[in-house]
Amino acid sequence: MRSSIDIKPYLKWGMLMVLPLYLIDQITKWMIVKNMLFGDIITVIPNFFEIIHVRNTGVAFGLLQNIPDSYRLIFFLTVTVIAIGAIFFIFKQSNDDSAILKAILCLIVAGALGNLTDRIIHNEVVDFINVHAFTYRWPTFNVADIYISVGMIGLLLYTFIVPEKKK
Repeated sequence: MRSSIDIKPYLKWGMLMVLPLYLIDQITKWMIVKNMLFGDIITVIPNFFEIIHVRNTGVAFGLLQNIPDSYRLIFFLTVTVIAIGAIFFIFKQSNDDSAILKAILCLIVAGALGNLTDRIIHNEVVDFINVHAFTYRWPTFNVADIYISVGMIGLLLYTFIVPEKKK
């Protein structure tokens, strides 16, 4: 007998969490692109927080920026599809009552889709959140990066803190 996948849980989590998070990410990036020139800076909190319109052709913290344009989209599309496939597998394997894990996975999916959308539309990712303490600057990032970072930290904490029977 052929097994089927019940798509309802995926749709529920997708519509209630992934889609709104994805839209927030895309709307914030759209606002930056439409209202700021590349390189424009708005100081929000002096010596700590700025909004700056920059682009990133690489991955986190500007790594892999030297990949040739002809391979960049294919590379990031492949990595994103594999990552989302792995997340769906984990989602499917998790117990129905592990809402925390499913929320964590939705954060990662929303962030991955947000940055992939940028790569498809702009061939680079729109970054705009610049946090620094005087001369120390954290690499500029965006809302999707926050989702991915919080999701990955949450996944690590979940893996090491939640008892095995709850997983």
